[in-house]
Amino acid sequence: ETRSALEIAEGVRSGAFSAEEVTREYLDRIVERDSEICAFLSVDAEGALESARIIDRARENNEKLGSLAGVPVAVKDNLCVKGSSTTAGSRILENYVAPYTATAVQRLQAAGAVIIGKTNMDEYGMGSSTEKSAFTTTRNPWDTSRVSGGSSGGSAAAVAARECVIAVGSDTGGSIRQPASYCGVTGLKCTYGRVSRYGLLAYASSLDTVGPLATSAIDAALAAQVMAGADSLDSTSLPDDVPDFVGMVQDKSGASIEGLKIGVIDEAFEGGIDDQVAEKVNDAISVLESLGAEVVRTSLPNLRVATSGYYILAPSEASANLARYDGVRYGARYEDSENMSSLYTMSRKDGLGEEVKRRIMVGTFALSTGYYDAFYLRAQKIRTLVAQDFQRAFEKDIDLLVSPVSPTPAMGVGEKADDPVSMYAQDILTIPASLAVSLSSIHLDGQYCSISSC
Repeated sequence: ETRSALEIAEGVRSGAFSAEEVTREYLDRIVERDSEICAFLSVDAEGALESARIIDRARENNEKLGSLAGVPVAVKDNLCVKGSSTTAGSRILENYVAPYTATAVQRLQAAGAVIIGKTNMDEYGMGSSTEKSAFTTTRNPWDTSRVSGGSSGGSAAAVAARECVIAVGSDTGGSIRQPASYCGVTGLKCTYGRVSRYGLLAYASSLDTVGPLATSAIDAALAAQVMAGADSLDSTSLPDDVPDFVGMVQDKSGASIEGLKIGVIDEAFEGGIDDQVAEKVNDAISVLESLGAEVVRTSLPNLRVATSGYYILAPSEASANLARYDGVRYGARYEDSENMSSLYTMSRKDGLGEEVKRRIMVGTFALSTGYYDAFYLRAQKIRTLVAQDFQRAFEKDIDLLVSPVSPTPAMGVGEKADDPVSMYAQDILTIPASLAVSLSSIHLDGQYCSISSC
């Protein structure tokens, strides 16, 4: 039986079992399964066991233990952990060892979490299947002929395969929610600024968020509560007090949802949505309605153009953020260059993957003289329209909005790897909430099914 993070932390604090025993159990699971799944790019077994022993010694000395005492946590490989390889799934950072730890990870460690390793991802977060990782493709634990989603596919697969209890991911346009959907786990995109981005390797700075993946809503709430809060090292972090997310979930557990007003987004069920996906989501909506929720139809007229805007805005920001990977300051360097120009060119040519290069070129073009107004400025207008659509929906006293996460089930490995436009379309239902930065968005734990995604 799988124990929750709350149960593990309580068991460690009470002495029912040790943090080292729990850590060994999950490390054994990684050895047993990960050669097939490839959720992890690196596993720090020695460091994890030493962290667990420190927690056990603290308990023996009657020291107060944190809310995640002894809980094994995996970290997406675009978040820095001091002394660990941090590649962002890219060859250009293959030998980069982080000199500091990301704030979100520091807070997890301070709460007693045991960091067991770094998970696979699409290079710099640019992908929806982990097939764009420079190192390996992560496979879906429920059906290894299918992808785990992306870009946080390694984190989602690690949780689904019970190789960790909680995993940390990042979400720019759906990179936590979509793999959570494919792998049947809970994935939370926090409100922009709720969790510090310090130590996260940037893709699109106005869209990037850090969030948890877990097997249940309450474990996701616990991780989010630990990671959230203002950070002087991130000027975009929210100064607001952090609510008691865990208490809110516990208070509502088993409570009636009678009177809850749920908006079903009409455009989310229009052309391109797999019939069986729509059926499964409608079944879930019917369950909510049977439990007393009021279900109403609502419209987000600009939902379908949000993807077009996103794929101008995100590449534009990426073209600036990734300019630093030039072979000079850090990252892989082409050693046989004859001059500075060839050093830049060859280091980036050899070190960056095709999808990353594609998005850098799109972004550079969109920001270039003569095209800024036609592309980037227009995309910013789309972003405003999408945010206004959400605002109008919530002004109708709607408590939450419901839609599928992905228009299709988890695709087969290689099925869309060479079709970037089709791959971009996988984000059509997650991107709108990302553009409206004041929103959080969640995929709730659901049983994996080869024909459904919700």
